Amino acid sequence: MRALSEAEIRAALVNAAPGEAERMPMPGLHEVVWADREYLGWRDPGAPHRGYLVFWRGEVAIGIAVRASEVRLRPGSAICSMCTTTQPASQVTMFSASRAGDAGRAGNSVGTYICADLACSLLIRIAPPSFAGQPDAAQVVAERAAGLIARVDAFAERVLASA
Repeated sequence: MRALSEAEIRAALVNAAPGEAERMPMPGLHEVVWADREYLGWRDPGAPHRGYLVFWRGEVAIGIAVRASEVRLRPGSAICSMCTTTQPASQVTMFSASRAGDAGRAGNSVGTYICADLACSLLIRIAPPSFAGQPDAAQVVAERAAGLIARVDAFAERVLASA
């Protein structure tokens, strides 16, 4: 992922309520290893149900404000819809995002299950153990990254859809 400035992130939000982009807390951008990210995701420490995803769609930065469900999954395992990682259900949360434009102002939203910490880019980089017949670990991570980008983009497309 190419680096983003604070101003670019604020300008990228496509579904923010009036004034939300200006009030949005920033993650520690100086700490982000951009090359190891397909998207930047973070939760608002002052409002734990609020989160943000920002990624590059071609040459355009797209930011999506999301809201975590207050309802928790039952104990067991769950799969994140973005990185497709199976993990304890407590680490996967239903996030909803208001649609952009008039649809969002009318109350329309879309949702999906995402890693609760919005850190899918880190999870996909946990390389599988190597053994005969297993693809190279770098190839596995590259395939996971491509899938993650495609699924984040598909979620953004649903947020941007006009109806």
